[in-house]
Amino acid sequence: MNLQEHHYAARLRWTGNLGSGTSGYRSYSRDHQIEVDGPGLLLGTADPTFHGTRDRWNPEQLLLTAVAQCHMLSYLHVAVRSGVVVTAYADTPVGTMQVHRDGSGEFTGILLRPHVEIEDAGQTGLADSLHAEANSLCFIARSVSFPVHHEPTSAGPA
Repeated sequence: MNLQEHHYAARLRWTGNLGSGTSGYRSYSRDHQIEVDGPGLLLGTADPTFHGTRDRWNPEQLLLTAVAQCHMLSYLHVAVRSGVVVTAYADTPVGTMQVHRDGSGEFTGILLRPHVEIEDAGQTGLADSLHAEANSLCFIARSVSFPVHHEPTSAGPA
């Protein structure tokens, strides 16, 4: 088997110096910019619980959406291989993070709730079962140390 190595690069810049830097816990903004070649600039901050704002992406949201995106892309690949024609895909993922008294924390799980519409209503069982294989192929799900669960639903044409 030929293993390929891929490298990804990004640029991160803190933009939250309000004039006195980090002279106090509340004296700075958590705002930052993330940039990658191609799609460009993404505006980030901390979760509002941790003094961020709601108008920018936070790392927790980015992790959640990365897992959901990766699963969807892996699922579409597996569907093609299995002869399941997907006509629509939507997900409403949720993640759970535990914060400890010392300020540390970690995600304890993500639940993906994909709803897949397929061309052949007779394949809904097969379509639902493909999520397990998609999870095993998803690069991001394989990289995290918490479980990624699935509650899929599939439906044929309306």
